[in-house]
Amino acid sequence: MTLDSKTPSGPLAEKWDRHRFESRLVNPANRRKFSVIVVGTGLAGASAASSLGELGYNVRSFCIHDSPRRAHSIAAQGGINAAKNYQNDGDSIQRLFYDTIKGGDYRSREANVFRLAQLSVNIIDQCVAQGVPFAREYGGLLDNRSFGGAQVSRTFYARGQTGQQLLLGAYQSMMRQAEKGTVRIFPNREMLDLVIVNGQARGIVCRNLTTGELERHVAHAVLLCTGGYGTAYYLSTNAVNSNVTAAWRAHKRGAFFANPCYTQIHPTCIPLSGTHQSKLTLMSESLRNDGRVWVPKKAGDTRPPQQIPDGERDYYLERKYPSFGNLVPRDVASRNAKVVCDEGRGVGDSGLAVYLDFTDAIKRLGRDVIRMRYSNLFDMYKKITDEDPYQVPMRIYPAIHYTMGGLWVDYNLMSNLPGLHVLGEANFSDHGANRLGASALMQGLCDGYFVIPYTLAHYIAGSTFPAISADDDAFKEAQSAVQARIDTLLAVKGTETPRQLHRRLGQLLWDNVGMSRNERSLRHALEEIPRLRDEFWQNVSVPGEPNNLNKNLEYAGRVADYLEFAEVLTLDALHRKESCGGHFREESQTSEGEARRDDANFSYVAAWEFKGVGREPALHKEPLEFEYVHPSQRSYK
Repeated sequence: MTLDSKTPSGPLAEKWDRHRFESRLVNPANRRKFSVIVVGTGLAGASAASSLGELGYNVRSFCIHDSPRRAHSIAAQGGINAAKNYQNDGDSIQRLFYDTIKGGDYRSREANVFRLAQLSVNIIDQCVAQGVPFAREYGGLLDNRSFGGAQVSRTFYARGQTGQQLLLGAYQSMMRQAEKGTVRIFPNREMLDLVIVNGQARGIVCRNLTTGELERHVAHAVLLCTGGYGTAYYLSTNAVNSNVTAAWRAHKRGAFFANPCYTQIHPTCIPLSGTHQSKLTLMSESLRNDGRVWVPKKAGDTRPPQQIPDGERDYYLERKYPSFGNLVPRDVASRNAKVVCDEGRGVGDSGLAVYLDFTDAIKRLGRDVIRMRYSNLFDMYKKITDEDPYQVPMRIYPAIHYTMGGLWVDYNLMSNLPGLHVLGEANFSDHGANRLGASALMQGLCDGYFVIPYTLAHYIAGSTFPAISADDDAFKEAQSAVQARIDTLLAVKGTETPRQLHRRLGQLLWDNVGMSRNERSLRHALEEIPRLRDEFWQNVSVPGEPNNLNKNLEYAGRVADYLEFAEVLTLDALHRKESCGGHFREESQTSEGEARRDDANFSYVAAWEFKGVGREPALHKEPLEFEYVHPSQRSYK
């Protein structure tokens, strides 16, 4: 099968404007005749629901939480990029486009990334109009700060709670439409299957998490805005509720999964403290603006940081990458932290941490300035570790964070299944092999506010929709399949909890498909994952009843999906015999230990087609063509 990205022709800077003009439209009076399901209420889902509701579509929004305000977008800290060039430091749409393509290690689609850079300037205006309280300079102008992978200041922020403030803006916009009646919100619902009728995505089957009831919902199109799959690794910066289920169930119905091995390792997380933890805590990348990363020069040096003189410290990022210093991209910072810890120079009780030190910044700027910029992050760190980062350096170590892989989509954000659109982190499209900081919020809002209103109308206006109801055979079959899976989970009556099995899967993936991968480790994982999956279905313990609130059942269903998905993730990592972004193959590195791509053989999107659990999926390739940014060895020196 040939993957058609539907990228418009013409000059790069004119593609989106031309595409909007050439796209079909839906008459305002006709929009109320069309129903749209939006699964997920984070930045992508809330912005899409509010935009489509305001246009007049009949929108139904499904939220896995009791309130849309609890979506994981709220956890984003550092900021959102936009090419406004308020600092007059050389930024532009072209530079944001270039930095994003380069930061993604030349594994993203040029046209999508340029559109993202173009629309970034509109996102800020939209959010300011909604009342999002971005930080401002003394004179009242919006402030900016730096982020990794860029040499300009383009990141807009609201202290260390940018995601929360942006989500509240999108939530308010969505609730305005809910009050007007164009958006109907279904809280405490989990999508458990996608319904395909005559080759089109026409609805979903979901479970009411409060009552346990299975529900069927019909629509003319389905939008998945369900985030990433980082919790496959068990310990990640993601909320425990974040999961792959909606995307994976859509994949099993025929949607291709693209680049699943592209997982991001965030360098600035509070290190693991014990087996009791169910997640890890992110410390914003923005801290690397003023914090200096270092370890002792001598292996095994266990002195407190205050007793280690400056001459006996290795500020290794500043030493190795003088142009970018502590603001190298996340994959580079993470990999180098692993290297120094592997050399025995890590700090803390575990030796799996490096210092992030604010002593020089406090001396230079004063404690009050640092408090103004980062106080909530410093308070969070102290509450978790009982250490005061104003007095002693933070300890940080990389952890699974964002996922660049996701369901394959074309330029219109539609999957290979007509009618199934995928927005935000749930799709693969914009970040390549490594996401630059402050671009996740940008993509989610771009997709929801400014892209999907045009591309969804184009799909609806160009399609015919035979009348169907929730009683059609396709809906009955999907619900029966969901019920059968639930019944099977409850019938096992084993001795191991889903959490115990999930923790074992996560450790297996982290050790073998984590920051550093090789053919031996990947083949080992591919041998162990099916064994663990078999053990799950033979020995999992899921107490409780199906027709009630049952957190054990919810969690078990998600772990079951991860045990299937992990095999594709690992297979994708094995097939890609190159180092690329956050995907570091030990067999493919430069003489200096940097990642080495293989453009001749791997300059494509790997899109996998489901062929059955335990059976090797079919690989489809979308070639990546670079007309405006020519791939070169990434250098931040």
